[in-house]
Amino acid sequence: MVKMLAFLTFVLLIHCSNAKIGFDGIASMSPNDFKCLSNNGYSFFVARAWKSYGNYDETGIQNIKNARAAGWTDTDAYIFPCLESSCAPPANQVEATIDQLRAEQAEFGTLWLDIERYAWPADQQHNRDFITGLIQGAKNRNVNVGVYTNYNNWAAIVGGSWTGAQDLPLWWADWNGHQDVTTGFSSFGGWTKVAVHQYSGDLKNPPCVSDMDQNYKP
Repeated sequence: MVKMLAFLTFVLLIHCSNAKIGFDGIASMSPNDFKCLSNNGYSFFVARAWKSYGNYDETGIQNIKNARAAGWTDTDAYIFPCLESSCAPPANQVEATIDQLRAEQAEFGTLWLDIERYAWPADQQHNRDFITGLIQGAKNRNVNVGVYTNYNNWAAIVGGSWTGAQDLPLWWADWNGHQDVTTGFSSFGGWTKVAVHQYSGDLKNPPCVSDMDQNYKP
C-alpha cells in the first residue's frame, strides 16, 4: 500500500509539472514583452488572426512572430468568424486565415474557432452548417482545429446536444479562477474533457502587457 501511494504521488507530480499557464490577448506585444511573461510563468499564447468584420488581424499575426522570436514554441491562433451576409463563406475565411499565417511565416499549432454569442442568427441549423464549414476549411489546409466555447454559448448558437465538433479539442471558457480542466465542467456538445481552460478574463493589471485572458492546460 505504501509503495502504491508513493507511486501515485510520483505520477501526480509528473502530471502537475507538465501543466502550463498561458494567455490570449489582442494588444500589440513585443519580443521583450514575451520574455517578461516567460519570466512570470507563462509559456503558451493564443493570438487572434481573423477579425469578426472579415479581415486579418495583423497585430495578432505579428504577436505570434514576436512570441517565437522570444523563444516561445507553443503558439496558437484563433479566428473570430465574420457572420454578415456580405462575408466570405466560412471555409474560405478559415483558409484565408491559414494562408496568411503561412505567408507571413507565423508558426502556430492549432487554429481555434471562437464560437461565442455576439451576432449569430437564431437559426441553429444554419449555425451548425456554418461551423461545419469553418471546420472543413481547416481540414482543407491540413491544420489542427479546435473550438473555443462554453455550454451557454454552444447551447444558444447550435443547441446543447449538437455533437458536430465533438472530435475536436475544446478550449473551455469559464472564468472560475481554477487552474485545472475539471472544476465546474459538465459534458456538453459531445465533449467529455477539456484541452484548454480559460479560467480568467480581462485581467486587471496583468504582468508585462496591457491585455490578457489567462489559460491553463494539463
